[in-house]
Amino acid sequence: MANPISEQTKKDALKIAKGIQKPGQIKEQTKLISQGIEKGIAEYKKQQKSKAREADKVRKQALKAQQKRDAEHTAETLKDKEGSRFMAYLPWSLLLLSWIGFITFQSN
Repeated sequence: MANPISEQTKKDALKIAKGIQKPGQIKEQTKLISQGIEKGIAEYKKQQKSKAREADKVRKQALKAQQKRDAEHTAETLKDKEGSRFMAYLPWSLLLLSWIGFITFQSN
């Protein structure tokens, strides 16, 4: 279904057609020129909407990709923190084990 042409577009097209009207040109010819201009404006608007939709799709895809990278980075950071938690307990665990070993050795 074709999109209806707005009244503002029709007025603009008629104004342009009258502005380029030649002497001796009849009213029907001016009306045909005006209709051609209306179609041109409508086609231009349709192309601009299409370009805007494509740009929005590209922007949304880039945003999704950025969010995915951020999520992966967050997951990696959490894994790094889990590993560092183990590394924080390791020296204390070794110290405790060495003391237990020392005490058992002295008691024998």
